[in-house]
Order: sequence, then C-alpha cells, then structure tokens
Amino acid sequence: MIGTTITCGFNRRLETITLGFNRWVGTSITIGFNRWTEPATTIGFSRWLIIMLMVSLGFEAYSQIPTPAEKPDKSMLILGGTAHVGDGRIVKNAAVGVKNGHFTFVENQMFQRVDTQEFDTIIRLTDEHIYPGFIAPNTTLGLREVDAVRATRDFDDVGLFNPNVRSLVAYNTDSRIIPTIRSNGILLAQATPRGGLISGSSSIMQLDGWNWEDAVLKKDDGIHLNWPERFIQHGWWANPGGSDRNKKEEKQIEKIQEFFTEARAYYEGGSDRENLRFEAMKGVFDGSKRLYIHCNQARAIVRAMELKRDFDIPNVVLVGGYDAYLVPEALTDNDVPVIYQRPHSLPHRDDDPIHLPYQIPKKLQEAGILFCLDMSGSMEAMNQRNLPFVAGTAHAYGLDKEQAIAAISGNSAKILGIDEMVGTLDAGKQATFFISKGDALDMRTNKPTHAFIQGAEIDLDNPQKALYRKFKSKYEN
Repeated sequence: MIGTTITCGFNRRLETITLGFNRWVGTSITIGFNRWTEPATTIGFSRWLIIMLMVSLGFEAYSQIPTPAEKPDKSMLILGGTAHVGDGRIVKNAAVGVKNGHFTFVENQMFQRVDTQEFDTIIRLTDEHIYPGFIAPNTTLGLREVDAVRATRDFDDVGLFNPNVRSLVAYNTDSRIIPTIRSNGILLAQATPRGGLISGSSSIMQLDGWNWEDAVLKKDDGIHLNWPERFIQHGWWANPGGSDRNKKEEKQIEKIQEFFTEARAYYEGGSDRENLRFEAMKGVFDGSKRLYIHCNQARAIVRAMELKRDFDIPNVVLVGGYDAYLVPEALTDNDVPVIYQRPHSLPHRDDDPIHLPYQIPKKLQEAGILFCLDMSGSMEAMNQRNLPFVAGTAHAYGLDKEQAIAAISGNSAKILGIDEMVGTLDAGKQATFFISKGDALDMRTNKPTHAFIQGAEIDLDNPQKALYRKFKSKYEN
C-alpha cells in the first residue's frame, strides 16, 4: 500500500503533506500551488484528480472477484450422477435437460428418452451429485464486509420502526465474501436488515450479478419484526453469560401493537397523507409480503401468534424458533413455518442437553412444522459457507438425508415464497443448481465442480482459493 508519495505545496511557505499511494502507480508526483492557487505541476491537475479517485476506490489487482456470468444462449444436457431434487426425492442415473435458463426435465435415464443432438452441451457424470442451489435465508451477506470497519456495515438503521428501509439497494454484488460462499453451493440469499423492533424489508438475491438490479430474484419479500423476549441473555458464544428479565418487554409489545394498529388503519384508507413507513407495511396486510417475526422463547412465540390473529396477517414466518418444538400447536394451527436459527450453537439454557440445538430440526420435522435452516449470528456473512454442513449435522442427529437437503433448498424456497422459481430440480423452474464430486453435506467431500444460476455457469473461484494456490506454489517450488 505504499512506496510512492505525492507532495503538494501551498502558499508562499510551500507547506507539504505526504500521502500513502498504491504500489502500482510507480512514481512520485509533485504538485505545487502559488499564492494565487495557480497550478504549477509536473502533471496535469485532471490526471492527478483521476489518480486520487482511483486510490480512493482501492483498485488493487488481487481484490477482483470473478466476472458475472453471461446469460446462456445454449442448451445443456447432464447425463448420469445422482440428482437430489430438494423435496425429499432422489433420482439416480439422472438425465437433466436445460434450455433458456430453465429445466426441461429431470428424470431417470431409464424412463426419459433423450436425443442428445438437441443439446449444445453435454456433461457426462458418474459418481457425482446434482443439487438445487442452496438458499441462505435471514443473512446480512452482501450488506457487510469487514465487521471491524463501520463503513462496510450497511444492515442497521437508527430508530425502532423502519419498515421502509430496504436491504435491496444496500446489497453489494462486489463483496469479496460472496464468491467464498457460492463455492460451497449456496447460490441464493435473503439479504436481511437488522436492528430496532422493525428492521426493514429483505430481498432475495442471486449470488451473481453486476449490481443489485441484476442479482435480485424477488424484491422486498417481507418485513422483519424483532419480538421482545421475556429474558435477555448476556455474554457471547466463547463466554456465555447469564440472563435477566427484560423489564421493557411489555412496553415494547405495546409499541408494536400501537404501530400495527396505525398501519392497519392506514392500509384500510384512514389517512389522506402519505406515510412511507405505513406504505411499506401494506404488503403485510394484503399478503404480498411476509412478516418475519424473530423470536426464540416459547412465551414470545405464543404472543407473536396472537399478533398474527389480532391483525389477520396472512403470511407469517417465525425466525429463530429455538423453543418452537415446545409449542408446536401455536405454529401448526396458524400455518406458520420456521427458519431455525444456526443449529451450530450452544444451548440457550444451562439445563438444556448439549446436543439439543442439533436435534431440534428432527423435533420440528416430527411435529409437522415446515422449517428451513439459517446461519445467522456471529460472523454470519462469512459463515454462510457452512450452511450445508449444519444440514449435515441435522442429518447426523436424526433428520432424513433428503429432508436435510430440503431444509436448505426446497423448504427454504417455500418459506420465502420463491418455490415457483427455484428450490428444487423440477421442469419449468430456473436452472439454479450445482454439481459436486461428493456429498455436499459433508465438509470432507463437498467439492462443487460446476454451478449454474438460471442456466449460466458461474466461476467457482474465490480469493481464498487464489491465496491457497499462491502459497502452495511457493512451497512446492
């Protein structure tokens, strides 16, 4: 980041300052100004301004991420391998057809007559596995880059009620984290805001694109409400603290009910003046948006379901759901699915079994609750790459293998309301999928070799792989 300098002179006394400059500029630059601020420079001022702009943007060769894929204009046929459909089904010796970015068929070769001459590209597999693109719900991926640098964290806003805040326009397709996530088969993510009682609106993003307009799959899919819990836990995962009674619980719930009452009245036409916050809430009442209620404790879950009934909210999703298996009727009676939060975590209570977080997916399955898995929490952006492995842990603790795959693909798509487009390997859906040499739920064998978003093959390289190759070559030679 240094090695060259810029020296600027000002006024008669020619005071100077020295600025750090990127290595690739290669030469020092001297710029002087006389007392009338007329430039006396060794280079033109416009060139200096351009160079300074390039520095401010941080152009460095090693920071580039893979170029987004071009839209496909050729058909593709995949023969062989095992296709995991994403809804519990499995197709061995598969034949998968892709045209115009969509699946045309996914069948066993014994039952699907295929004319290979109809396809431009043919991929032949043997022991490989074909999966739908995994989906990461409830994540700040693309909204944060370096947690220690405030300027790279764009997922939280001031105030308690911000339904009009949209994560969509804050989503950064140039994040260096994103390529490391999709290298493990995660091809879609729900960019979700944080903070306050109502955080804002999330959107479903494809993990490839030049900008958020290219990457978005579904705009403003839902509003996120953080329901007050009875007890507040202290500490962090490495040093868990105790818990205290939340003295603000009742007042916060009263504020939420008051806000929903006003928003409902606005929706029903009770005001002639435009209110941006209430405008954003209209979709919650007419069913075009989901209301994601974030809470974990049983008492909070039951009271959140009362909010759904009191305001007749059509589409509600519970996010967190640690105690959901303890009050299954509250969810099944209201047809509310669960985004279960980060199975790779410690128990929430001291007297809970140590393996309980791993067992909860199986308990939700047995209770008849539709659920999917997320990786929200500490360092959640970079940790999305471990999403397949938490599904693998759920399988190890009793969940059926194909249901574990569905918990990060087909079920996720249903819960987020995008199952007509993605989530499973079905004819007519977008061809967003990947091929792995081994079991994608096992960190020892997960090795995606090809990945496609809407039929376009994306580059699975990332900065971490580049660094690995760099230092591997150093010690090999």
